[in-house]
Amino acid sequence: MIKITLPDGSVKEFENGATPMDVAKSISEGLARNVISASFNGTTVETETPLTTDGSLVLYTWNDKDGKKAFWHSTSHVLAQALQELYPGVKLTIGPAIENGFYYDVDFGDNKITDADFKAIEDKMLDIARGKYEFRMRSSSKADALAFYQKENNPYKVELIENLEDGTITFCDHSTFTDLCRGGHIPNTGIIKAVKIMSIAGAYWRGDEKNKQLTRVYGISFPKQKDLTDYLELLEEAKRRDHRKLGKELELFAFSQKVGQGLPLWLPKGAALRDRLEQFLRKAQKKAGYEQVVTPHIGQKDLYVTSGHYAKYGADSFQPIHTPAEGEEFLLKPMNCPHHCEIYAVKPWSYKDLPKRYAEFGTVYRYEQSGELHGLTRVRGFTQDDAHIFCTPDQLDAEFKNVIDLVLYVFGSLGFENFTAQVSVRDLDNPDKYIGSVENWEKAEQAIINAARDKGLNYVIESGEAAFYGPKLDFMVKDALGRQWQLGTIQVDYNLPERFELTYKGSDNELHRPVMIHRAPFGSMERFIAILLEHTAGNFPLWLMPEQAIILSLSEKYENYAKKVLDLLENHEIRALIDNRNETIGKKIREAETKKFPFMLIVGEEEEKNGTISVRRHGQEGKGNVTVTIEEFAKMVNDEISTTLKTFGSN
Repeated sequence: MIKITLPDGSVKEFENGATPMDVAKSISEGLARNVISASFNGTTVETETPLTTDGSLVLYTWNDKDGKKAFWHSTSHVLAQALQELYPGVKLTIGPAIENGFYYDVDFGDNKITDADFKAIEDKMLDIARGKYEFRMRSSSKADALAFYQKENNPYKVELIENLEDGTITFCDHSTFTDLCRGGHIPNTGIIKAVKIMSIAGAYWRGDEKNKQLTRVYGISFPKQKDLTDYLELLEEAKRRDHRKLGKELELFAFSQKVGQGLPLWLPKGAALRDRLEQFLRKAQKKAGYEQVVTPHIGQKDLYVTSGHYAKYGADSFQPIHTPAEGEEFLLKPMNCPHHCEIYAVKPWSYKDLPKRYAEFGTVYRYEQSGELHGLTRVRGFTQDDAHIFCTPDQLDAEFKNVIDLVLYVFGSLGFENFTAQVSVRDLDNPDKYIGSVENWEKAEQAIINAARDKGLNYVIESGEAAFYGPKLDFMVKDALGRQWQLGTIQVDYNLPERFELTYKGSDNELHRPVMIHRAPFGSMERFIAILLEHTAGNFPLWLMPEQAIILSLSEKYENYAKKVLDLLENHEIRALIDNRNETIGKKIREAETKKFPFMLIVGEEEEKNGTISVRRHGQEGKGNVTVTIEEFAKMVNDEISTTLKTFGSN
């Protein structure tokens, strides 16, 4: 008998050789019908893999991230079989699951594939899927594996196998198709009910531009046709919400080839939006005891060598600045933390002076390949809402929790309500990725777990996601379309204070190392605004809108009254402008709707006579206008803002 431990901590006994599917059946027939993949002692296994030792088992359904991964990886095998049957002689390379779907890199040789071929590929895949072929893993010797692909004249698979150890090589078979594979599949092809080929792109073999360019075929699949229909509708909505499209329509930002790729230009409305976000956070930071600092856009190479960033990132992030002086080497600043360490080091500190909290909206520069650039979400120059807290070990818990409160305040004020906290820790199997002692890492990781638990956060622990200098608490936010983004991060760092030899004098009159907390509630201003744009579809919270109202006069006769209304609104600190063009009121309203003004204030004879305005709310066509005084409208606006935007630290 073997003992199987389930995620809830319960332990069940089974005969040696029982499978994950047997375990599922012992729990419920419903689970057995829905389980599609599993992991045993942290390793992905098939639902029919015999279990021969005691261990921990996790069962996955389509609703689990790992279940989807197995589903999409399995479908990539079906795609490969379909391509092989439709295009005889093609050479297959690799086909992994990705965040949404899967791809397969293929050498099509003299064959050509275009968008017009997608339907035939989908039909062939569904035809294969309907066969309900089981996915079965089998081991192979290295010699047999090489012989198989040499016979198929596939140099790509041969190259992969040559880099594998004998005794570790496995294949997956289904139908008449076989593929080199490590495992992680659904029980059979019949579970795949809907497929869609999304696109094709060029991809160099193994990501090396010196190698041959292959064709990457992207696809996605689902267990129900309705799931595919919903997904495609979601993609259409995502296109409508694309921050690049909205940014252009709302005149927030632009890019110029002459300035350079990945370097955004902020237009007046976008700059005002950024400024309001900055002032919002500055106000909260001041209340929380932060001091504002400013550091240069460049630094000497030695600064980043000391911090360890140069060794870890090298040419990927650091761009040299050439100066006339011989031997002088400056770099564009890729991060702010080494500069803040030097600010702390300017003078000696006592434990009575700590914590020191330095905040900066610091612009940094990192090289991204042109193919990776994407609007504001992947740029080469961006501004971080960075801050670094230097504190004693005894202060760490309270300071970390205070930063959590600040992040939650930011999210609440901007409408991000659906999020998970991710404790990002070391990969214990790759210690060379990190700096510092094991003891310090263990203390830092436990401090984050304790704080997340005490604050009642819904958190998960992810191995291998830590920064090279310390573990993190990352906030994984779901937007209005259900997409997950990493927004906001808090990091505990025992290592940079050691590297920069930072100290404070303790109550024992001895010198001690401070602990450093890195934090950025927004992360990057550019990326945050991009995500906020798509989350709100450009309908920002009222307090953040570039203009909160537009005044529409029925004719030029009422322009003077419109100006009077504007002056009164400005006295109430409400941002507004006038549309006094010689256009019909209907056209003015339609354009105001497109530009997402929260309120349209219509003024004509009746309004001028009674000292009122006719208020129309964005997106409420057919609900009628409300006639109010300026004071009543101002109260309406300010009440809505105060409901959303409470002072940091208030209940």
